[in-house]
Amino acid sequence: MTPAARVQAAIEVLDLIIAAARTNGAPADRLIADWFRTRRWAGSSDRRAVRELAYRAIRACGEIPESGRAAMLRVAADDADLAALFDGSRHAPAPIASDETVASGGIAPRWLMARLADSGIDDTQAAALLDRAPLDVRVNTLKAANVELPEGGERTVAAHGWRFAPETRIEQCAAYAAGAIEVQDTGSQLTCEALHAQPGETVIDLCAGAGGKTLALAAAMGNRGTLIASDADRARLSRLPPRAQRAGATIIETVLLDANREREALARFTGKADAVLVDAPCSGTGTWRRNPEARWRLTGPILDRYVAIQSRLLDIAASLVRPGGRLVFVTCSLLDEEGAGQADAFLARHPDFRAQAPALPAGIPRGPGWRLSPHHDGTDGFFVARFNRL
Repeated sequence: MTPAARVQAAIEVLDLIIAAARTNGAPADRLIADWFRTRRWAGSSDRRAVRELAYRAIRACGEIPESGRAAMLRVAADDADLAALFDGSRHAPAPIASDETVASGGIAPRWLMARLADSGIDDTQAAALLDRAPLDVRVNTLKAANVELPEGGERTVAAHGWRFAPETRIEQCAAYAAGAIEVQDTGSQLTCEALHAQPGETVIDLCAGAGGKTLALAAAMGNRGTLIASDADRARLSRLPPRAQRAGATIIETVLLDANREREALARFTGKADAVLVDAPCSGTGTWRRNPEARWRLTGPILDRYVAIQSRLLDIAASLVRPGGRLVFVTCSLLDEEGAGQADAFLARHPDFRAQAPALPAGIPRGPGWRLSPHHDGTDGFFVARFNRL
């Protein structure tokens, strides 16, 4: 593909991404992969270039653009070389007209920027949410003997964390194939450490999803004890057993939940769990480095629904914790509605719980919990609060 043809391809891909953002369709990564699946003549360098152009445009537009062309024109407005590729040649985008619509720039939609500001995130901190994320991995201590990592990595503040350049092909290294390392953001690793899961305990990962944090908990427990991974998403939860087998995590029991009937499925653990992790569904504002189009999908009503779900899951988790046990609440969000405000509301509803600041080597206090962010810590954005039951 010529450079101009790559620009036109990125515009076509952006049209799909914008349409999906408006209708809660497939994520950008999947749409890009599907687009190239039907264009096998495109080489690996073409795929990489188109992908980079598309994500450059996504990051450049605060509000959702009118079209893929409008989004790419936003980038071209500050890049004369890119603008010159709108030349109307074969497979190239049409020349730029003087009265064309150009997408507005910015970090996020205006209403969302206001919510971030109300949560103590200024423009500089918000801008870091759109940086390119590094590749972090966790060394799996269940299979840690003689781990050979790719060159160029450096230790992170997480107990078993390493960081590599974003383009590192970690899936091709022997350690990954053997299950000796797992891809996991440093912030995510630290939220698991906040639970302080111990060998022999009964631990519940209430919103396990595909099990990234569950695997970290299994390693922390040394494969001794009871570890329940529960979730209402059958497809995501089904991905955990093969991951656990690869990682050598043998203590994990999966429990599929029915929405609004979670207590019934977990009734045998009522008041018996030593520790419960609630990695709750949320807006994902802390993960924009990896999913920048997510900021176009979020609306006020969707955020309100997340807040209500988090509150309900926290109440369920509280019923599972034994006296003297602990509950850790996590969201990958920097909005106080899903962080400090949610934690305050939980404490008001549950006077038998007390907040304890998690002893983490990164982050800053936020309300009764702790905040990690790309700007301050170089991690994804997280809120984490630890509650101890009296």
